[in-house]
Amino acid sequence: MSKRRKRAQKTFLNVPVVDAGAKGKSVAKTEDGEVIFLTDAVPGDVVNIQTFKKKRSFYEGHVTEFISKSDRRTTPVCKHFSVCGGCKWQHMKYEDQLHFKQKEVVENLTRIGHLELPSVTPILGSAKQYHYRNKMEFSFSANRWLTLEEINSDKEIQDKKALGFHIPGMWDKILHLDECHLHPAIGEKIRLSVHAFAKAENLSYYDPRERTGLLRTLMLRMASTGENMVVIQFFQEDEEKRIALLEHLKLQFPEITSLQYIINEKANDTIYDQDVICYYGEDHIWEEMEGLKFKINAKSFYQTNSEQAYELYKITRDFASLKGDELVYDLYTGTGTIAQFVAKKAKHVVGVEAVEVAIKDAQENAQVNNIENTTFYAGDMKNVFTQQFIEENGAPDVVITDPPRDGMHKDVVAQLLNLQAPKIVYVSCNSATQARDLALLDQHYKIDKIQPVDMFPQTHHVENVVLLTLKS
Repeated sequence: MSKRRKRAQKTFLNVPVVDAGAKGKSVAKTEDGEVIFLTDAVPGDVVNIQTFKKKRSFYEGHVTEFISKSDRRTTPVCKHFSVCGGCKWQHMKYEDQLHFKQKEVVENLTRIGHLELPSVTPILGSAKQYHYRNKMEFSFSANRWLTLEEINSDKEIQDKKALGFHIPGMWDKILHLDECHLHPAIGEKIRLSVHAFAKAENLSYYDPRERTGLLRTLMLRMASTGENMVVIQFFQEDEEKRIALLEHLKLQFPEITSLQYIINEKANDTIYDQDVICYYGEDHIWEEMEGLKFKINAKSFYQTNSEQAYELYKITRDFASLKGDELVYDLYTGTGTIAQFVAKKAKHVVGVEAVEVAIKDAQENAQVNNIENTTFYAGDMKNVFTQQFIEENGAPDVVITDPPRDGMHKDVVAQLLNLQAPKIVYVSCNSATQARDLALLDQHYKIDKIQPVDMFPQTHHVENVVLLTLKS
């Protein structure tokens, strides 16, 4: 064993877990100030620890024994909690999840951004803590992830097929799910039925290393309107077996309004360069929000928590405080959901998005909703959002920006500083990159309001909405 490996493996006893850290981990701290990140503890626990990795200023480790357990703990509802990486905070009470999410937002804005903050509005929790996701993607595997009990058993493993999630950090290892509490009941019934039928009919599951097998992925999209989409990805065409599975779903689930499939022979599972073929029903489903309809196809982006997305958009609109005569820019507009949501209270809304297909969806949705005061542009934000663009479209009274996790490109921030719109509403799914961008904007803007929103209960993820106004 190398010296480096020996240094990484240390034992710490009776260590208090003092905080929640990044990416769903918890933080333990010894009396000597040693910091250890853990994946299986809750703040308030006191534990014994075995470390397995050493970084410059901290260790990573796992709990070997609980000396005492935190009153923040609760019993996870899912049997797969300790293995599946999907819901890392199921063992923490929901009110405590909200506490640590808000704490993360405040600490990122103050420590990373060094920003002066107004009073932060208490985080808006989700009405549903489970069964809230409207989109789920599962993978098939010919060689499922085995438990330690199975590995140590003398019994030969007969059934190695899996339909479930990737083990965190392992591209070729799939954990089979007997249950999942993230999506609505209809999604669970469909997933279990697909697996049962495929096993009964001996349909082969994909092996990514050997690149063999028939079934690759299962996508479910379940709208609040009651419409449901199922998309099955096959590695190769086998017409008889493909039709057998699709017919089974068509007959067993009248709730399915869009049944589609993909034949994907390339090495990865991404579908954005693939033809999606409609087998039954429509090639889309409809989502609805405050009377607005949004057409969603297999490749569309839409917030995965429909009910909480509505709350997020209402906050965004309230922060914008539109009176009806404003020109609004909606940067990173996606399929134009926010743009159309605020359009009825604005004079005109201009949306910009890098993904051309999303812009086509936005334009189509605007037509469906009889919204005539929106204009959408497709292109790389830093290349589209220029001085010429502003001269052609007019200087906005309000800018709404909802960038991806990496935040805004520095050229986009520079253009915002040059533009000096009276008001910016910054919606973020990553308060760390949001803090970086806000620090740059701080020379011309002050923070008036902050509203964290929990879109993803049982996980560490948190959205945050910030209202910026131009300094006088």
